[in-house]
Amino acid sequence: MYYFCIDALTVIQAFDFRLSKNYYMTKNNKLSNIFFSLAILLTGFCTVSAQDKEYVYENQVVSAVEKYDANDFDGAAGILKKVVAESPENDAAHYYLGLSYFCLGDKLSAEKELKIASELDRGNFWYRYRLAMIYAASDRRELTIAIYEDLLKDFPKRSELYYNLIELYLAENQVEKALETLTQIETVSGRNDATAMTRFQLLARQGKEKEAYSSLEEYNKEYSSPQVLSVLGDYQMSMYNDSLAVKLYDEALDLEPGFAPALLGKAEAFRVTRKYDSYFKVINEFLSDEMISVDGKCDYLKAIIQRADPMFLKSFMPRVDSMMTRTLEVHPNDSSALVTAGVYYFSTGRNEKALNYFRHNRDIYPESVSAAANYVEMLMYSKDWDALAAESEASFRKFPRELAFLELASLAYYNKGDYDKVLENCNIQIKAAAGDTVKTVTAYSTMGDIYHQKGDNKKAYKAYENALKLKPDYAPVLNNYAYYLSLEKRKLKKASAMSKLTVDKEPDNPTYLDTYAWILYLLGRPEEAKPLFKHAMLYGGKESVVILDHYAEVLFALEDYDLAMVYWNQAKLKNNGEIPDLDAKIARRKKEMKK
Repeated sequence: MYYFCIDALTVIQAFDFRLSKNYYMTKNNKLSNIFFSLAILLTGFCTVSAQDKEYVYENQVVSAVEKYDANDFDGAAGILKKVVAESPENDAAHYYLGLSYFCLGDKLSAEKELKIASELDRGNFWYRYRLAMIYAASDRRELTIAIYEDLLKDFPKRSELYYNLIELYLAENQVEKALETLTQIETVSGRNDATAMTRFQLLARQGKEKEAYSSLEEYNKEYSSPQVLSVLGDYQMSMYNDSLAVKLYDEALDLEPGFAPALLGKAEAFRVTRKYDSYFKVINEFLSDEMISVDGKCDYLKAIIQRADPMFLKSFMPRVDSMMTRTLEVHPNDSSALVTAGVYYFSTGRNEKALNYFRHNRDIYPESVSAAANYVEMLMYSKDWDALAAESEASFRKFPRELAFLELASLAYYNKGDYDKVLENCNIQIKAAAGDTVKTVTAYSTMGDIYHQKGDNKKAYKAYENALKLKPDYAPVLNNYAYYLSLEKRKLKKASAMSKLTVDKEPDNPTYLDTYAWILYLLGRPEEAKPLFKHAMLYGGKESVVILDHYAEVLFALEDYDLAMVYWNQAKLKNNGEIPDLDAKIARRKKEMKK
């Protein structure tokens, strides 16, 4: 602005000079002409100034978009707010300001700005489309549907609109509308695999399986494709027509050799019909194909590990081993393949071999947090506490923001009986957590448990209090704090209040039920404790020696001696030194019963 003022002033001064030089030589009309010319020139300068201002705004929008693309949403929003304040008709500025607000979590402001952008330029597809996405993110389906329907009037060939509408109609359980929309797609773009598959799924969703299959079969007669044939094969598999399924899979493979869904379908057809030689032949063909993604192979192998009959793995272990070997031969340094192999060997009891694969994966990808985490997790499952402590601490030094490594190191030291080292790690965790409430509370909770183990209840309770200041409803701390107070038989009302909170929060947790019920018993309210123990028995309480013993004590207090002895006998059978004097106590109770 200042630049153009100087230019205008220069023009005026130039005219002033000319006027002073020619004043007496010029008539009035000549002077008027000069001022008229000056007015035109100045108007021109003003026009250029306005245009340049808009040019500046456009440059600012470009700068904001660059910040947006770099995920600097605050920076982008800061620039764009100034632009829309000075140039409210700038639709692009409103649009990108809306996107920036959305990325910052301010959905209301995002909606407002995108509405303005859409109103300023109704012909811009993306303005309304993004507004619809914001509505969708807020689960306002009616508004989202309305925008998509409106957009289709102006952009009838945008196929994504149709498919988005179908998803929304399904979410609203409007299957018929979804089918109508599908017909619209076919009218505009013709039939293809996507529309055929969508129709199949929509009809199946309505419970019209035969009609769904018929529609796909009809399509296949005219437009045969590997995808459609594979789906038809899957359907026949679900109907136990295995031979027909294999025939359809073969037709798919004739059209496209190595088509992964058809290979997998055919392999599974052989596996479920126990044609194992054929199964291993086909599945190895699938695993050996370099063009098939390693993720798809690993997903299948994981499914076999998790879902297959354990007898299958046991009976064919060498051949399943070869499946793993084949996958690794094709993808020797792929992290997913190495981890899958590790999981497989661990699940079949070959821990050392599993560890080798996890270690190899960690060594190949030294900068990968997940590779390090997989390895230390394997050490944890193997209960190699020395190695777990060393590897977890090394991983924490390498990835100091990943406090889970420090927690695993603490677990290792706890199992080694090195309580001081656990406390040291907890203090490090509290400092490193830097405002992470969950991690800080976990550290204080662990400290409380460790101090109790060491017999320092004063420090234990202080740690628990620190945890509860940050998270007053943290159930593990409330439970342990309450239970340890009950063991001391002090502050039982406080213990009762804390314990009740845990039961309110998790009413089916047998540990929490036990603590609360036991405190009620100590408060002289065994009749209130009994139903809580009965509930605990339904949710795993019978597996705990302590809970069985506590329940028996409550029953004894209520003079239900026979049932009390039933639960004490169950406790005796499960007792593995957890309650050292259990036999002696039961003997005392028997004597008391006779009295």
